[in-house]
Amino acid sequence: MSTTEQRVAVVTGGARGIGAATAVRLAAEGRAVAVIDLDEAACKDTVERITAAGGKALAVGCDVSDEAQVEAAIARIAEELGAPTILVNNAGVLRDNLLFKMSASDWDTVMNVHLRGAFLMSRAVQKHMVDANFGRIVNLSSSSALGNRGQVNYSAAKAGLQGLTKTLAKELGKFGVTANSVAPGFIVTEMTKATADRVGMDFEEFQAAAATQIPVQRVGRPEDIANAIAFFTGDAAGFVSGQVMYVAGGPLN
Repeated sequence: MSTTEQRVAVVTGGARGIGAATAVRLAAEGRAVAVIDLDEAACKDTVERITAAGGKALAVGCDVSDEAQVEAAIARIAEELGAPTILVNNAGVLRDNLLFKMSASDWDTVMNVHLRGAFLMSRAVQKHMVDANFGRIVNLSSSSALGNRGQVNYSAAKAGLQGLTKTLAKELGKFGVTANSVAPGFIVTEMTKATADRVGMDFEEFQAAAATQIPVQRVGRPEDIANAIAFFTGDAAGFVSGQVMYVAGGPLN
């Protein structure tokens, strides 16, 4: 595949936060971007930001945990934008609670969106990558993969994504496909606001308290994560695979 040909990127959970920042950044890198979210209409702002800057984007509604919807979404993207060869598995949800309060439904919902969703999306896209002899898969893990009180489901899912990443790297490497994981620390998003709400803290105070524990003395922004993803999805990162990059403003141990 010629490096001058516009590559097609798929970003799940692209309506807001890290997903939106990533979609905009990849478009700035010259990618045509399929912006996937549960509600297609919610992707409008991200798509408009890309097209207003002269880029090419497509909004796609899809429940990434639904096999049929995933297959249909990738087929539509291939038809309308071209064969996708870059995939960012970013879609995620929170169902935080302490273990003794957590329902099986809360466990299943988080596992289905994060892990099952990444599996289904990767499986659907890999055939296009193999055909092109080029592919980039980036899975969004989290510093919570190291363990976090009140997030037994989320922590397990984010740790699982690291194992998925390393296995994809081993299976797909011979086809020119790399797989890496970005693990954000504290990033200002609607999800971290939900965590502040859960523990009963004002969000600004929550951020200030978090910043004191971070070596660079600030909290992260979605663009910080988009920068790391842009590196992993670029042509220059072809010899980097199976890695987990913690983007957290410093070491976590």
